[in-house]
Amino acid sequence: MEPLAPPRIRPPYVRNHCYAAAHRVKSVRSHLSDAGLARLAASGGQAAGPPPLPPAEPGSAIEVDRVVSKDGQVSLGGRYSIAAEILGGRLVSIRIEENTLMFFDPDTRVLLRARPSPLTWDQARRLRGARPAGPPPRPSSEPVTVQRRASNTGVIMVVGQKTALGRIHAGQIVTVHVDHDTMTIDLGDDTRTIRRTTTQPVRSFKAQQHRKAAHVS
Repeated sequence: MEPLAPPRIRPPYVRNHCYAAAHRVKSVRSHLSDAGLARLAASGGQAAGPPPLPPAEPGSAIEVDRVVSKDGQVSLGGRYSIAAEILGGRLVSIRIEENTLMFFDPDTRVLLRARPSPLTWDQARRLRGARPAGPPPRPSSEPVTVQRRASNTGVIMVVGQKTALGRIHAGQIVTVHVDHDTMTIDLGDDTRTIRRTTTQPVRSFKAQQHRKAAHVS
């Protein structure tokens, strides 16, 4: 009789669960490939039981891992949600809260983008690879640089906060450096630092372009 082939132990997203005295300490994403898992199985590895992660409490945050498509989208439950084009081809983790999708680096848990969530909690818990969420991702400690075009009255809006620059700057594109407590606005020959009054994440990075009519009838 031929020996049985080693069992396959490849879930949709492989995670390593670390134990101490039979208690789970933490769970981290595994970097093992299919070939690596096959070698483990051939050298005596055994198929594991159910994941030791506790079930998610109703209404609590849920996380999944996804690869961002080249046009900056991820598939969640058969529908596509925009992450960011700059993240195309990158593996990200997504924290799904009641009204928010938080895209973050799975290794550092640094927040990359935040978007509105189209999913209910029941839809989220049924997603492929869904698991109870870890601690909320943190913003990068480095300032985030964005551009804004001042309105006709010289006003810009960053992270939901309006700032009046003065009519002299109407229509001008300015650079804004956003950190946790302040926003520093580069006006060319002047720099202005103001205190942040909101906690919203940065969602838009580039200045909006003026729209021009193709023709005048």
